[in-house]
Amino acid sequence: MKILLVNQCFYPDVVSTAQHLTDLALELTRCGHAVTVLAGRRGYDNPALCFARKEVWRGISIVRIPSTGLGKRNRFSRAVDFGSFLTSCFARMLFFPKFDAVVALTSPPLISFLAALFAWIKRERFYFWVMDLNPDEAISAGWLRKDSVTAKTLATMLRYSADKAKTLIVLDRFMKERLVAKGVSGEKIYIIPPWSHDLHAFYSPMGRAAFRAGHGLGSKFVVMYSGNHSPCHPLDTVLQAARQLANRSDIHFLFIGGGSEFGNAKAFARQHALNNMTFLPYQPLDKLAETLSSADLHVAVMGDPFTGIVHPCKIYNILSTGIPFLYIGPEDSHIGDILKSIATGRDVYSARHGDVESVVDSILEAQRSLKEGKRNNLQELAKCYSGTNLLPKMVEALGCTPQTGTKPGITWNYARLGFPE
Repeated sequence: MKILLVNQCFYPDVVSTAQHLTDLALELTRCGHAVTVLAGRRGYDNPALCFARKEVWRGISIVRIPSTGLGKRNRFSRAVDFGSFLTSCFARMLFFPKFDAVVALTSPPLISFLAALFAWIKRERFYFWVMDLNPDEAISAGWLRKDSVTAKTLATMLRYSADKAKTLIVLDRFMKERLVAKGVSGEKIYIIPPWSHDLHAFYSPMGRAAFRAGHGLGSKFVVMYSGNHSPCHPLDTVLQAARQLANRSDIHFLFIGGGSEFGNAKAFARQHALNNMTFLPYQPLDKLAETLSSADLHVAVMGDPFTGIVHPCKIYNILSTGIPFLYIGPEDSHIGDILKSIATGRDVYSARHGDVESVVDSILEAQRSLKEGKRNNLQELAKCYSGTNLLPKMVEALGCTPQTGTKPGITWNYARLGFPE
């Protein structure tokens, strides 16, 4: 089969959607399919970074299109970058040959609409891999009014993409519920969580020692937030906890990644003259094991209004390391479901936004547990979310199995992960 994958970012970019789409492209290629990827030339988090216009990488044909590179300084610059990318995408797709299947993600928000439209014109099968929901995200973040023309237009385009899709792949049951509430048939929606990066996400004692030594962490208790810093994952409670623990020289907060809120977090540290916080950009994928292993407590955050709109992908790599984690967000959420499937005494902690005291108490309790030599067994749960387990399910959902190239019945039981479909 000839398959087109469409998203703003792809290898060698390191943001989450780029990594997962790269994994899928490699798996489809391994299954014997001819894969073409249409992506942007600029780095998603660093628009000054430009990739090759065309290349063939590990059997995958990559076509990268130009766009402006204003970055994420404000909503206007983001809108201009998205608009220029979509314009280039529209122009390039006009000259593509016919494909057997087109798979579109959701970065930027209208990319699925363009892919669905072209798939319909060329009579191609269209698959919609829903990584987040817009305009829901923009409305919940306060960027759009629900009754605005822009919001209504985006909602119409989302519904068009969903209606034209042969199959929609969503990341959790909450996302499926939101789409069904919009009138999308639940029968064509499959729940497949994004997987951990098996080859790169594991506990590495040597990598931990090297990373901590290289960044002056020594024997400190390290609380880490790694990933996208965005309004969907508000860090206010973590930052206030860091401020309360500023007099504890044995506890250090490490923020790794990028996003629109990364600069705000750094500004908070400067404003309050906090020396217990370090900020690092996204790290290369081949350094993921040593980066994640250097933490003593990971932090995963979900904003209260964003359940079912965005998905906390970082939790799977955290589970793969077996390192304790603290979840800050609504109880009724995907990570809340995961917590319910974990037996007590497993070094997992939970708090609500604004409850700084609970966050501080959790950090201190995790530090005590580490000193007492308590261990957990989160890796067993992590196997459910491994790429080894989930990538073949993704290939099945796209009707791209190597045996016949047609879509078989999907018999995988999502409830085995500890929560209902």
